Amino acid sequence: MLMKTSPSNDVVSPLRQTIRLAHAIARSGYTSRRKAEDLIRAGLVRVNGRIVTDLATRVRPGEDVIEVAGHRIDPNPPLIYILLYKPAGVVSTLRDPRGRKTVADLIRPLGVRLFPVGRLDYLSEGLLILTNDGDLALRLTHPRYGCPKTYWVKVKGRPNRATLEQIRAGIWLDGRRRVPLRVTPIRYAPKNTWLEVVLQEGRKNHIRRMFQKVGHPVLKLIRVAIGPIRIGDLRPGQYRFLLPREVDQLRALTSSAETVLSE
Repeated sequence: MLMKTSPSNDVVSPLRQTIRLAHAIARSGYTSRRKAEDLIRAGLVRVNGRIVTDLATRVRPGEDVIEVAGHRIDPNPPLIYILLYKPAGVVSTLRDPRGRKTVADLIRPLGVRLFPVGRLDYLSEGLLILTNDGDLALRLTHPRYGCPKTYWVKVKGRPNRATLEQIRAGIWLDGRRRVPLRVTPIRYAPKNTWLEVVLQEGRKNHIRRMFQKVGHPVLKLIRVAIGPIRIGDLRPGQYRFLLPREVDQLRALTSSAETVLSE
């Protein structure tokens, strides 16, 4: 392995002082680690002026010059964590080609590129984390890390015991049996039912499709917790910064698979 002599000569730095290139890009907040790997494969990443396509490449943050699609990135930016109550009728992206309101419209400019961690569909509401910490974003969204998300779901009608057991046993979606961690009725009304649903792996419109298949379409869906972080006093459209101890709690919760995807 080559020793680093100058920023213009060598791509690889001493192993003991380096991190993987994709990890450095994710840490900058530019994108998630998985998407950073796609950018590397596509030849859109340069290190010290040279295009790098090898995912095993390691860099020294703060010394090696990293550029993604022509933009120089900082692998050591100040990390920001925002907890947002996304209202219904807002898109969980930074831009929308159809001109709809996005979560970016709800956050005051902070001088740092934040991105939403996971998504809530357009009609759903509740907790969404925005951050520039790509490493934590991966931990919270990749099913291997097992971060539970808790939802309050209002469905049409009153699911009977057999239907609830069917859901708990798993519903086939996208060719796989999707098993929730927990499904618990919390309130009954004459024409609808509120349930608490806890998922460890969320697919697109997972909950809506699950209840549609058993004949109880979703009328309202609210995400009330991400791991140990609960909705508290937040109201639709409001947000707050996560406390350092809350970030630590999220990291501790998702640390069990750290050795599997470690650098």
